[in-house]
Amino acid sequence: MSGVPRAAVPVAVLHERVLTWFDAQKRALPWRDGRTDAWGVLVSEVMLQQTPVVRVEPVWRAWMERWPTPAALAAEAPGEVVRAWGRLGYPRRALRLREAAVAVVRDHGGRVPDTEDALRGLPGVGAYTAAAVAAFAHGRRTVVVDTNVRRVLARAVQGRAQAAPALTAAETRVAAATVPADAATSVRWNVAVMELGAVLCRARGPRCAQCPLVDVCAWVAAGSPADDGPPRRGQAWHGTDRQIRGALVQVLRETSRSVPREHLVGRALESARLDPARHREQTDRCLAGLVEDGLVEPVRGGRFRLPA
Repeated sequence: MSGVPRAAVPVAVLHERVLTWFDAQKRALPWRDGRTDAWGVLVSEVMLQQTPVVRVEPVWRAWMERWPTPAALAAEAPGEVVRAWGRLGYPRRALRLREAAVAVVRDHGGRVPDTEDALRGLPGVGAYTAAAVAAFAHGRRTVVVDTNVRRVLARAVQGRAQAAPALTAAETRVAAATVPADAATSVRWNVAVMELGAVLCRARGPRCAQCPLVDVCAWVAAGSPADDGPPRRGQAWHGTDRQIRGALVQVLRETSRSVPREHLVGRALESARLDPARHREQTDRCLAGLVEDGLVEPVRGGRFRLPA
């Protein structure tokens, strides 16, 4: 295929090595138990975006017990959905998931659609999530490309320490070229290579000695060279808008009543351990952004609450 770098090892060998490793070493995750329906898979994929499995699993279990179907979530108040999201981060995902549930009920008879095109039509569902749900819930042959998949293929096939900062067309072609033709095997491959990236072929501290590809990996064969791309800065947290937004939402999660602005801002800054003199203007701006995003609702008397 034009534009696809030649792998150091036949793709069939990659398949055999990774699938054998996965069958023996895969983590027992509840959304992979064979009993979870497409709704449970969709919920897991949305929750897992930029969030580790260890934080997602207890929230996913509680969520599925409370809202086991799209119809159940669609009937819930947005504020309760944000409250149940807890500390997973990026709480807009909670609202978008509820909006997706509404669309599933309204447009698909309450059943999560089984094609990538239809899935991409749901609020908050992008190319990756659509491919993942089509594959893992419906057994479709798709190209599932997340950060973990990109890193494994960058190392094993292309000999690079890290994938590009953003998904490129070349990376997508490489990923597509490695997906088995058989639908059932392609589903196993997609989840297996993702698992390999999450467990062994990690961004920092890769466990190469335990990797089934160690003797055929192009990156290892090249001497495991350092990343030659642009410097990757770690994500700051303290004093960022993201921290302050999270603190504001958490104050409202902890009560069923509306909260006066001064109390809300004061509690948020106190919990974030930020100086009110330095961060008050920033906090006011973050609160306005939360209102605009639909995550916080103003009510009479200068008070705020989670959306009703």
